[in-house]
Amino acid sequence: MNKLLLLTLPLALLLGCKKDDPDPVDQLPPATQTGANTLGCLINGQPWTPQGNDGSSNYRVVYDRALGGAFDLRAYRYQQKPTDNYQYMILFATRLYAPKSYSFRDSLDTEAYISDRMTGCELTSRDKAIYRRGTLTITRLDLQAGIISGTFDFVLAKPGCDTVRVTQGRFDKRL
Repeated sequence: MNKLLLLTLPLALLLGCKKDDPDPVDQLPPATQTGANTLGCLINGQPWTPQGNDGSSNYRVVYDRALGGAFDLRAYRYQQKPTDNYQYMILFATRLYAPKSYSFRDSLDTEAYISDRMTGCELTSRDKAIYRRGTLTITRLDLQAGIISGTFDFVLAKPGCDTVRVTQGRFDKRL
C-alpha cells in the first residue's frame, strides 16, 4: 500500500500543477495618459501590439488641430516570416478637438481600418456595405505637453472575411 502511495503521489502532484495561461489583457501595455508611446488591444481575444519593422515606424500618431482636428494613428505587426505577412491598423478622425467619444458606426469623420495580409481581407468602417460599430475615445489631448491618449473598440464584418473584434484598445502617444 505504501509503495502504491509513493508511486501515485508524484503523478498526482504533477497533474495537479497546471500552468495557467496569462490573461490576454495582462499582456497589453497599461492604459496611461503620460505620453508613454504605447499601443495595444485584443483582436478576437488575442493580444496585439505593434511588432516588427519594415524600415518605417511600426506605430505613429499624427494630430493637427489646424487641419480640421485631424487625428491619424497607424500601426502594423508582422505575424510570422516571411515578412510580407502582416496586419495593419488605422484609426482616423477629423473634427477631433477635445477629449470625448467618437463613433465608427455612421460617421464620415471617424474611421477604423484593419488589413490582414495573410487572409487578404481589408475592413473599414467607412464601407457602408459591411457591419461596423465601435468607438474611439480620446481621454487626453494636451497640446502643450504634446500628449494624446485614448481607448478604442470596434467590430468590423463583411462576407468572405472573418469578423474582427477589437477590444480593450488603448494608446498613449507623445506628439
